Amino acid sequence: MAKFLSKKQNRRGFTLVELLVAVLMFSLIVVAISGLFISGIRSQKYSLLSQRLLDQTSYAMEFMSRALRMARKELIAGQCLSTRGTNYEVSPDGLSLKFINHLEGDDCQRFFLDNSQLKFQRNITGTPETLELTSSQFEVTDLKFIVIGGDQYDDLQPRVNILMEIRWKSLRPEEARKVRIQSSVSQRNLDIVY
Repeated sequence: MAKFLSKKQNRRGFTLVELLVAVLMFSLIVVAISGLFISGIRSQKYSLLSQRLLDQTSYAMEFMSRALRMARKELIAGQCLSTRGTNYEVSPDGLSLKFINHLEGDDCQRFFLDNSQLKFQRNITGTPETLELTSSQFEVTDLKFIVIGGDQYDDLQPRVNILMEIRWKSLRPEEARKVRIQSSVSQRNLDIVY
């Protein structure tokens, strides 16, 4: 019995200092793991936002490219474009581009920037229909159309340079990721006006 009592007295529990050190180490490990988890979630969120932004930009550029490739020359001044023999008409500020789409029944169409959104308008000479090419979650911060060649005085193949900058609208400005993209589109339907 004396042996049993001496063994019982030699066994001790944790001291308060040991317990505090163990709790502190456990807390530090939990905080570090939580920080990594939150950082991973934030990184995933920005990655998904960037992907959506790129998808939106790619869609808009592909849509515009497909339509602009099928433009044809204006045969009678004033039907759609103001000058006979031209393929495209850019507004003075460069934010709007008008053309005749041969693929869609020689429909007068245009791309333009309105309230930070890229828009497409078809059937301009009849009952206009306007479609938004970019989501309201994004804002187009810069858009320029530059036409090279294709007027009535040169024999150059008409080409449209599109410069666009788009960003996620709901992010704080310091967190906003912008995409700048440039594309050149040349006309496929090369009809000659004499």
